[in-house]
Amino acid sequence: MSESSATDQLPRQRRRQQYLEELEAATLRALSADRSWHYRSRRLYQGASRVALRAPHLRLDTHCLDAPDYRAVSDAMAMRQRHSDAQLHETLRPKGPEARLIYDLLEQLRVEALATADSPGMTHNLRQRFQRWSLAFHHAQLTETDLGLLLFCLIQICWSRLMAQPVIEEVEDLIEATRASIVPGLGHALAGLRRERHHQKVFQKHARAVADWIDERLSGFEVQDERDQEGQDPKRQLALLLDSEDDIDEPVPLAPSGHSRLFDHHRRRYRAFTLAYDRELEAETLIRPVLLEEYRHRLDQRISDQRINVRRLARFFRNTLTQPDRDGWQHGEESGVIDGRRLAQVVASPMERRLFQRERYHPQGDAQVCFLIDCSGSMKAHGEAIAVLVELMTRALDMAGIATEVLGFTTSTWNGGRVHKDWLKARRPEAPGRLNEVRHLVFKHAAQPWRRARRAFGALLKADLYKEGIDGEAVEWACQRLLGADVKRRLLVVLSDGSPSDSATHLANDRHYLDNHLQAVVERYDRPGQVEISGLGVGLDLSPYYRQHRIIDLAQTLDNALAEEIALLLVKQHRQGRR
Repeated sequence: MSESSATDQLPRQRRRQQYLEELEAATLRALSADRSWHYRSRRLYQGASRVALRAPHLRLDTHCLDAPDYRAVSDAMAMRQRHSDAQLHETLRPKGPEARLIYDLLEQLRVEALATADSPGMTHNLRQRFQRWSLAFHHAQLTETDLGLLLFCLIQICWSRLMAQPVIEEVEDLIEATRASIVPGLGHALAGLRRERHHQKVFQKHARAVADWIDERLSGFEVQDERDQEGQDPKRQLALLLDSEDDIDEPVPLAPSGHSRLFDHHRRRYRAFTLAYDRELEAETLIRPVLLEEYRHRLDQRISDQRINVRRLARFFRNTLTQPDRDGWQHGEESGVIDGRRLAQVVASPMERRLFQRERYHPQGDAQVCFLIDCSGSMKAHGEAIAVLVELMTRALDMAGIATEVLGFTTSTWNGGRVHKDWLKARRPEAPGRLNEVRHLVFKHAAQPWRRARRAFGALLKADLYKEGIDGEAVEWACQRLLGADVKRRLLVVLSDGSPSDSATHLANDRHYLDNHLQAVVERYDRPGQVEISGLGVGLDLSPYYRQHRIIDLAQTLDNALAEEIALLLVKQHRQGRR
């Protein structure tokens, strides 16, 4: 396969992978009756916390595209949530990493053994997944060392006892001698695994006995040959083979949100104390031309360092956001509809075959995309990275023939400014609503080509541009602009790193007044036929506000994988209703 064809397959593979993740996450939510399960960047999450699978046969390869494997993971995690008490499991969990790995694995196998005859599909999925992992472990030659063989044999024996199934035929002869040495020392514990599988508290005592046994056996292993073992401690080899997840990533912060009694008291009607000081401005007019040129030069250098395949992104957008539009006829073809103007050539040149014509089509953009950038104070540190990301995406969309608009939102001042002073002069009436001077910024109009608007992106590097954020009004403003476009699809992407925040408004109303308004705005506009709204959280989970969302890490270099992930989020058709 050529390098170019392999490169073209990457977006297709990621789309397939994302489809499988979403499908199996939906299955897991249905089985567990818990809507917080979802995949993010090929990792399984429950709410904002990444879930440790803690069983080697459930960890899928990064490039896995097999639906049965994803289904088995969903079934296994649903069984764990239904039948396993996490707090009880922790009471006897060993401190040593090696024993802990075996202990966790046995608990997972216990819950899988509880699949009933009423769920033959689940039983089949779990059994097939374990067998595929076992054969992959064996074929990878991990059983050629004494340590690997001991580990493999113990897992096979425990699985066989718990499931009341024979050992996999292909490896039966391989583990026979090792099994004969294991069973006498673990007979009581192994028998208890099957007998007490319905009682977690009793079962875990037998599981702990097995874990302690393997821990003792490991202490007796010694490095036999430095060339074969590469000088590694056998316990470290076991941890490597099982790929421990104890040092799991910290949960991604969740955007704070709560209930606003004031917002509900006013029948969810939002108000601003005054609109007199609100402004909608061209972003580049806020910066001196010389300084803007300097920022533009910095952006050009940063973009030149990025290795983003913009043409591939443009091709992807062209295939997903455009419709074929008839553009006349293609003449001189060897097949198609007969071209009456060329019939005379049949007499003059009987061998002439190019007498036909075909309808000619070209891709016509039938969508408009708007990027709405949060320009609150905390986004200041990400200004340059955001500018690079938005410019590259805008450029790709422009090459694909898709209209784009880039907007921003902030406030003119801190702590309410003139609006707050007017409220004080009015003797502080209760529930005044929003108390600040809203400033909406236009970096690029939908009708502007990318090349003419790129200069304004430099304004995102100006530090004093960033103040406070009134997200709900900004989203509504952007949606109203999109609804004025005569296109089939209207897509809004909000880039933010936090919840709506304005100190004066919070103090005069209540803490969650602004974020409840944002939720109401998104609910009103994110509907079929209106606007498809997505949230890109900069190191933050925006799920309290946006049904479609992704978390991005701008501390890392922007690469093709991140750009394609954002592109997939952008073009994805939104489903009706909320999860």
